[in-house]
Amino acid sequence: MTAMTDIRTLDDDALRAALVELGQPAFRSKQISEWIWTKGAKGFSEMTNLPQGLRESLSGTYSLSSIAPEEEQVSRDGTVKCAFPIEPGKVVEGVLIPARDRMTACISSQVGCSLSCAFCATGRLKLLRNLTAGEIVDQVRHIARLAERHHQHALTNIVYMGMGEPLLNYRNVLESVDRITGTPGLGMSPKRITVSTAGIAKMIHKLGDDEVKFNLALSLHAAQDEKRNQIMEINETNDLSRLRDALVHFHEKTGTRVTFEYILLGGFNDDVEDARDLARFASCVPCKVNLIEYNPIDDAAFQKADATKTDEFRDVLENKFNMVVNVRRSRGEDIDAACGQLANKNKLANGQA
Repeated sequence: MTAMTDIRTLDDDALRAALVELGQPAFRSKQISEWIWTKGAKGFSEMTNLPQGLRESLSGTYSLSSIAPEEEQVSRDGTVKCAFPIEPGKVVEGVLIPARDRMTACISSQVGCSLSCAFCATGRLKLLRNLTAGEIVDQVRHIARLAERHHQHALTNIVYMGMGEPLLNYRNVLESVDRITGTPGLGMSPKRITVSTAGIAKMIHKLGDDEVKFNLALSLHAAQDEKRNQIMEINETNDLSRLRDALVHFHEKTGTRVTFEYILLGGFNDDVEDARDLARFASCVPCKVNLIEYNPIDDAAFQKADATKTDEFRDVLENKFNMVVNVRRSRGEDIDAACGQLANKNKLANGQA
């Protein structure tokens, strides 16, 4: 039997056309979109302002799927990590990260990843498939409920920094942003959304051409090609010169300040000269830098940088180069907090379900 098309994969034009084929007025598409993207309906029977016949026609023609977490881990620091089963053998993770007056959802865009970054647990999972826009929005919707349940606080920010490379799932990621920020949708400001990339130069250039309104973060982690090649294979085809050109174009087209994400790996990229390399590279665009404490993964080749080295690194950027720097401390160290760990250990990901 042929699987029915998930109605959430239809864009607005396709949904209107489908309704016309069913003999329905086009305005029904907005009602359906409100049920799907604003109210999070899990079935057509919930759409009570639609005629019964239309609900039955939709049920016989389309599916309306959603994802929900199969496992949750709660850290002493308030971090909550979730494993979302997508289908048998396929799991992604999402994280709620509380920090003072901010509640951030860190969400995934792919099942697994194809980039194999040396420091990342997700890199040990092969890429199984892209997530749909609906599956991405489901993570946000659920993590927003976690923020209310655990912290009595609304979700304030979203970062596409979970499993996968967002710019290799470009269409679905941008559609998910539209659904999160739109009406119908979740109505969130695009300035509270950050899409993080390992560095796909042509797609960063395309973000600029599309004049996106959300924030961009580049996972840099080394600002010298030979060193970056050692930990991020993507740099071999998207070297720092190409990335610099793409970032300049992005900023010229959007006016948005770029964030550089830099994980400090003890003894590898954490000395004063590494800081100077970072400052020289980052000078190409208005920016800020997030220095990230490393959460070591099982059997990892890298360890967390010494606190003194972290302070020295930050001081070079702030005092010698007048850069805006934030140090992101490790969160969820008492749970499987490094990217990809929960999905790696989850029984579904290991084919044990």
